[in-house]
Amino acid sequence: MIYADNAATTRMSEAAIEAMVSCLRESFGNPSSLYAYGQQAKELLEGARAQIAGLLGAQPSEIIFTSGGSEADNQALLSMAEAGARRGKKHIVSTAFEHHAVLHTLERLKKQGFEITLLDVHKNGIVRPEELENAIRSDTCLVSVMYANNEIGTLQPIRSIGEICTRRGVPFHTDAVQAVGHVHIDVKADNIDLLSLSAHKFHGPKGIGALYARRGLVLQPLINGGAQERNKRAGTENVAAIVAMAAALTESCAAIDANAARLLPLRRRLIHGLRSIPYSELNGDEEKRLPGSVSFCFEGIEGESLLLLLDDRGICASSGSACTSGSLDPSHVLLAIGRPHEVAHGSLRLSLGEDATQEDVDEIIRAVTDTVAYLRGMSPFWRDLECGRRTHVFAEREV
Repeated sequence: MIYADNAATTRMSEAAIEAMVSCLRESFGNPSSLYAYGQQAKELLEGARAQIAGLLGAQPSEIIFTSGGSEADNQALLSMAEAGARRGKKHIVSTAFEHHAVLHTLERLKKQGFEITLLDVHKNGIVRPEELENAIRSDTCLVSVMYANNEIGTLQPIRSIGEICTRRGVPFHTDAVQAVGHVHIDVKADNIDLLSLSAHKFHGPKGIGALYARRGLVLQPLINGGAQERNKRAGTENVAAIVAMAAALTESCAAIDANAARLLPLRRRLIHGLRSIPYSELNGDEEKRLPGSVSFCFEGIEGESLLLLLDDRGICASSGSACTSGSLDPSHVLLAIGRPHEVAHGSLRLSLGEDATQEDVDEIIRAVTDTVAYLRGMSPFWRDLECGRRTHVFAEREV
């Protein structure tokens, strides 16, 4: 099998597994307890917090552990909205292609009287800083722009956005779930006030993540109960998962440059190979993207059929976000970059892992090329395109 869906989830690293199992076996105590077992767990918990904070350029007190990226996104947005409302500020700036954890929370806030501005991300899938600055108003209480898009992989000009928000006095949140562990991040240098991350995107366990919140920002708990996480998130901490997350992030951050050096040539080879398929287009900017991320649209096919047939050939891929894989609607991300509905349905997301090889990439190119041709051969819609009864969206490209 060739696993090319690392944007959905990653295989746990051996370092993360070993750290987790060791903690489960030897440090099972409740970190809120005062006796030795509890204090041993507490020491591991705080050690992991300091480890993760250091890798992000943060202070340990600025890290709150959550169940994952979606919870962290919700807490960041709802907390800043409540703080803004107390000061009469009820305007939020975000983008049209955020993860649904952000977009659905913004819809909830809109029903509560907040005004939401969703920025255009243009054909290349990148926010323009000048448009963001023009969108900020005197009553803006938050800017939320994802670090790397979860479907097409494009990287945003985070440092420029952070500088604008700092200068304008507006808190800046970034959903960095796809970026953490894959690109270098320094929350202070990047002027990031709040950042969401999830362990299973960088070879840690599922069900654990964190929210970085700059010192001085007031967070509202989503879960009420005990005083864990400095009263910001009630519930006994999952120490074993947190320790594993710290181990995975340490390993991933240490290998960022080496992994990028390996993946960039493979990404270019994959893009070049898929472009040889007639009436296909890369989604988003070719260079300003995550090292292993490639997203394409193909005219005249359905993405779901493509995925099932690729699975038969031993290739694991997706047509978009794993969180919306059961939806029949076209991807909101692809619509946001201007893809029409009929083309957005024919999308393919490939996200290579650090262990990908040139042989894997070549097999993916062969399999996708064969499968697209097969699906088009049995498609009445494609026959209409070829006979001129319908008009192609993409221009024919010389190969």
